[in-house]
Amino acid sequence: MTLKVGIIGCGGIATGKHMPALKKVEGAVMVAFCDVVPERAEQAKAEFGDENAAVYTDYKELLKDTSIDVIHVCTPNISHAEISIASMEAGKHVMCEKPMAKTTAEAQAMIDAAKRTGKKLTIGYQNRFRSDSAYLHKVCENNDLGEIYYAKAKAIRRRAVPTWGVFLDEEAQGGGPLIDIGTHALDLTLWMMDNYKPKYAVGNAYHKLSGRKNAANAWGPWDPEKFTVEDSAIGFITMQNGATIVLEASWALNTLDVGEAKTTLCGTEGGADMEKGLRINGEEYGKTFEKHIGLDAAGVDFYDGAGEDPALVEATQWIDSIINDTVPVVKPEQALVVTRILEAIYKSSETGMPVFFED
Repeated sequence: MTLKVGIIGCGGIATGKHMPALKKVEGAVMVAFCDVVPERAEQAKAEFGDENAAVYTDYKELLKDTSIDVIHVCTPNISHAEISIASMEAGKHVMCEKPMAKTTAEAQAMIDAAKRTGKKLTIGYQNRFRSDSAYLHKVCENNDLGEIYYAKAKAIRRRAVPTWGVFLDEEAQGGGPLIDIGTHALDLTLWMMDNYKPKYAVGNAYHKLSGRKNAANAWGPWDPEKFTVEDSAIGFITMQNGATIVLEASWALNTLDVGEAKTTLCGTEGGADMEKGLRINGEEYGKTFEKHIGLDAAGVDFYDGAGEDPALVEATQWIDSIINDTVPVVKPEQALVVTRILEAIYKSSETGMPVFFED
């Protein structure tokens, strides 16, 4: 069985992750490419499609093709919900790039559409498919760490502000590093804890460095006039069972303690972190221990035949879940909780008050 895939949004995340991975997946073929910039869609077709692939500038026209089975939504955050819902209503399964949506209401509407149409919906949290993440998740599933009651979700860059596209546009994206890379760290942490019941969140989003001209930056100086999102954000989340999570996210911060999509877990029986490779710690026979997990070619085999490229593993399991009618690894209900927490931290920053969740 071969699924026909349409790509909506042919920018960096599509060309750097989705399309290269899908091209290697047996059982999937990309037959349609859509972008508001026609040259990008044409280039995507030339590189990842065949001579019969279609090119569009309006996603609504693409969705009229009844032969397409799957849509990958790779557009700015502001249109995630709109395009995903329209795609499912047109009879397509949807892989939507992270974050799920700008708001909780939009994310919930996506889940409602999936239930209403019976189509599968998943979100692009590819860091779950890294070898260290897969190994640590098995550790947590086996309850080796016991009850995880404190965790840190880390997404810290010292000076790596994305200056292209709409990353700096609050209206288009809904936020800066918190919603962009903090979302990955939070998703990883909640997944490891298997805890999706937040009680309240408090936090601050900072605009401390964004106004600087000619600033040092990995991709060249940013334009302070266009930098309308936060440059860093810190959140504190308390779960219903009393567990706490500290979430750190930055594109620009005066620190040497950097790292993206990392989690630190502290449980009653042991702990783990991703600071210097994957480390597990605990005590045994009256002594403490620290284990460094080897994750090279002899590392964990977390998906048969898929290798260890997270994007390829993500795409392979996604296509497989459709063909075999199984549940995708990233469930939309889990991604919804990530969005709820991020939205609460932004709201807390605006009001100076903690935000309590209704359930």
